[in-house]
Amino acid sequence: MERLLDVHQVAKLLGTTVRFPRRLIEERRIAFVKVGRHVRIPESAVSAFITDHTVQPVTTRPGTLRRVA
Repeated sequence: MERLLDVHQVAKLLGTTVRFPRRLIEERRIAFVKVGRHVRIPESAVSAFITDHTVQPVTTRPGTLRRVA
């Protein structure tokens, strides 16, 4: 069985305040499990959230300048 994290553990893992994972839950932007009145987030959901929101660097060819408007 997969490890379930509470909002404090997720916040520490993401390097944010507790408010951020709570907002993700409220907005249904991350998968979560309700255990009675407690809310837990599967470790895989945190990993998937990080992967889905990772922005890759833009690579350009040498000698080519890119202007962003």
